[in-house]
Amino acid sequence: PFFFLLLFSITLFRLLPTSNPPPHPHYTLRARLHVVHRRQQNTTPFFLLHSRTILIIMASVLSMSASLAGKSNVSSKVFSSSSKKMSSRKVSITTRATGSMVDDKTGIKKMRDGIKEAADENLLTPRFYTTDFDEMEQLFSKEINPNLDESEIFSILNEFREDFNQKHFVRNDEFKKAADNIQGDQRRIFIEFLERSCTAEFSGFLLYKELGRRLKNTAPNVAEIFTLMSRDEARHAGFLNKAMSDFNLALDLGFLTKNRQYTFFKPKFIIYATYLSEKIGYWRYISIYRHLQANPDDQLYPIFKYFENWCQDENRHGDFFSAILKARPEFLNDTEAKLWSRFFCLSVYITMYLNDHSRSEFYESLGMNTTQFNMHVIHQTNKTTATIFPQVIDTYNPAFKAALDGMLEANQKMAAISKSDDSDVAKAMAKAPCLAAFAANLAKLMFMKPIDSGSIDTTLENHHMDVNDPAFMY
Repeated sequence: PFFFLLLFSITLFRLLPTSNPPPHPHYTLRARLHVVHRRQQNTTPFFLLHSRTILIIMASVLSMSASLAGKSNVSSKVFSSSSKKMSSRKVSITTRATGSMVDDKTGIKKMRDGIKEAADENLLTPRFYTTDFDEMEQLFSKEINPNLDESEIFSILNEFREDFNQKHFVRNDEFKKAADNIQGDQRRIFIEFLERSCTAEFSGFLLYKELGRRLKNTAPNVAEIFTLMSRDEARHAGFLNKAMSDFNLALDLGFLTKNRQYTFFKPKFIIYATYLSEKIGYWRYISIYRHLQANPDDQLYPIFKYFENWCQDENRHGDFFSAILKARPEFLNDTEAKLWSRFFCLSVYITMYLNDHSRSEFYESLGMNTTQFNMHVIHQTNKTTATIFPQVIDTYNPAFKAALDGMLEANQKMAAISKSDDSDVAKAMAKAPCLAAFAANLAKLMFMKPIDSGSIDTTLENHHMDVNDPAFMY
């Protein structure tokens, strides 16, 4: 019944009036508007036009719910497809090594001395991506894509060539001393944080490096940008992995490259996802940095001192993907684009909220409130995203946080059930109401009234707003 309700609601969404609502107080448009988003009417029946999109969204929702219920193996089945045109599928799946050694300070499994066994993969862990590189080439072909602003691309390229952080990631003696002072559960939590961060940065390195290699002949300027972004990501991943070695548990990144699962996404989904990933990374890093600058006694490990310059790399990467989106109006100006924009926003926000609350001890060790930190990052990322995506989530709506908390509660109950000694049948029965509650809250978020955003033709007079209003920057 949930999925029939989803289909029905999406149909109603298509039939709603298309006039623009008055500007939302938290998302007033920037004065510096780049792109004109035009509504394109299409007489093709909605279910025929968007049937594949609807099915993919349904599959994604089912995969997320099942994974959170402790059935992460459903993910590879739901996303698998024999068709190359499906939005995502798993490739290059090989057997991961299992270590028999254990770190005596944390109980963490090791592949060998000084090398940590990689964490188990599930829907909420950082993943490696691949895409249709032939289709990606077409995105940057001036003949196929006349909207590509080569002058903007060249300006972005020159900024990357400057390499502002070339000499920023230089370690000192503080690192090892600070690591030795972190013991007990706090030590294990820090290692998990470093591993997730390192894996996410290394994932970006692999994708950007391959894109730089594949686009070298057809779009040399874009290829160089991807190569320089892979340089940044490699620098970040290496710095994080060196930090892990301070705890005597580094990652074997070469092993991960060959043995980790790769998720296939179509190019436009890669762009949506990486844009959000880079921008939310910026707000996470800068928020932690500013908190610790104001509360230096909570600075348990020196890596956080590097976050101010570090996050500017993430911001520049996001700006590049914003330029790509502006070059392809069809990614921003139709009903399908609005659905995907909301879906990816929700995916990123929910994943972060559930992940961080499952490791709230880490943020508490830095003197932070996990919920307040998450909501701040979500609000700021959403405001940034509203400058380019055609629709975003109304994160200031009290129903948004209420639904997140409902999903968190259901997820925590299912995690507790999974750890019990009951039989598999008993566990499944106990999880059923939790899974239903999780799906119900997810449905509330999906059907919650969104905010029309992005860039449109406008004048200040039409918006009746004061340019000195702090909300104007959004």
